[in-house]
Amino acid sequence: MVSRADRSLVADWWWTVDRLMLAALVALMAGGVVLSFAASPPVAERLGLASYHFVLRQAFFAVPALAVMIAVSFLPIRKVRRAALILFAVMLVATIATLFLGDEAKGARRWLSIVGFSLQPSEFLKPAFVILTAFLFAEGGRRPELPGKLFAVLLLAMVTAPLVAQPDFGQTMLVAIVWCALFFLAGMPWKWVVALGMLGGAGLAAAYANLPHVAKRINRFLDPSSGDTFQIDTAIESFVRGGWFGRGPGEGTVKRILPDSHTDFVFAVTAEEFGVVVCLLLLAVFAFVVLRGLTHAMRERDPFVRLAVAGLVILFGVQGVINMAVNLHLMPAKGMTLPFISYGGSSLLAIAIEMGFVLALTRRRPRPVQISPMANPVSHARPQPA
Repeated sequence: MVSRADRSLVADWWWTVDRLMLAALVALMAGGVVLSFAASPPVAERLGLASYHFVLRQAFFAVPALAVMIAVSFLPIRKVRRAALILFAVMLVATIATLFLGDEAKGARRWLSIVGFSLQPSEFLKPAFVILTAFLFAEGGRRPELPGKLFAVLLLAMVTAPLVAQPDFGQTMLVAIVWCALFFLAGMPWKWVVALGMLGGAGLAAAYANLPHVAKRINRFLDPSSGDTFQIDTAIESFVRGGWFGRGPGEGTVKRILPDSHTDFVFAVTAEEFGVVVCLLLLAVFAFVVLRGLTHAMRERDPFVRLAVAGLVILFGVQGVINMAVNLHLMPAKGMTLPFISYGGSSLLAIAIEMGFVLALTRRRPRPVQISPMANPVSHARPQPA
C-alpha cells in the first residue's frame, strides 16, 4: 500500500488517479485475453496456425498495452495535448500512406506492415483527433477572435478524407458521431443539430447510391433474403444456444464456423459459452466506464478537460455499442472491434492510449483558491491620544 505521506511521483499518481475506472479497464483487458481462449482457437486452426496463436498474441499485446495506459495516465494536461498533437501528425501521415503502401484486404487498404507487424494507423488517429477537437472547441469558446469551430471542421475533413478513400466507413461514421457530440457539448445551437443531421443523412444516402458494398450491407440488414447473412445469422444463433448461463467454457460450437469469431463477433461467442448474464455484465462494465467518465466531465471546470474526457469516453462507448449492436443484428455490419475484448494489437494499444488520456485528464488536481480582499480591514495601529 502506498502511504499518503509519500511524496513520490508514483504515490502522487496513485492517490489522484480514478482507481475504480482503472480497475474496470484492467478487468476488460484481462477479459479480452480470457475470451480469446474461447473464441480464437478454431479460427487459428482453420488458418493452419497453432491453436493458441491468437491467444498468445493477445496476451503479448496486453502487457505493453497496460504499461502504455498507465504511463500515459501520468501525463499532466499540457503534455496530454502535446502528445495528442504528435500522435495525430504521425498517424495522419501513416493513414494517408496506407492508400499507397497499405496491404489490401477485402477491397480496402487500412493496414501497414512494419517489421513483421500489421499497424492500423486510423485506430491511433481517433483519440488524438478527439483531444485536438476538444482543444479547438474550448479555445474557440474562450477566445472569440480564434475561429475554433472552423478549425475543428477542417480537422474533421483532414481525418475523414483518407478514411473514406481507404474505404473505412465504419471508422468515418464513428469519428463523425464523436465530432458532432463535441460540437453539441461545446454549445452548438439546435439549428446546427438539425443541419448536421440532415447532412449526415444526405451523406448516407449518397454512399448508398454510389457505393455497391454499402448498399449491399444496408439491403441485407433491411431484407435478409437479399444477400448472404451467414455471419449475422450464426451470431444470433449463438445467443439462442447460450441462453442465460451459456453452454460452458469451450463447449461452444457456433464459433467453429463463424469466420470472425475472434474479432468482430467475439461478443456472440461470449453469449454461447458464458451466457447472456455474462454479456450483460460485460455491458455493465462498459457502461460504468462511460458514465464515470461523463460524471468527471460534468464536474470539470476547465472547458478543454470537460470536452476531451466526454469525447474520449463517448468514442469508447459508441465503438462498443456498434460492435454489440452488429452482433445482435440491430444495425448493419461495420467491422468494428469491441474495445479491449476483440483480438487485434493495433486496437488494443490504441484504446490503451485513449483510456490513458482519460485517466490522465480525470486525475484529481488542486483547484486554485481565490482569496477576496477583506471588506473592512482591521487596523493594528495604536489609537492616537486626543
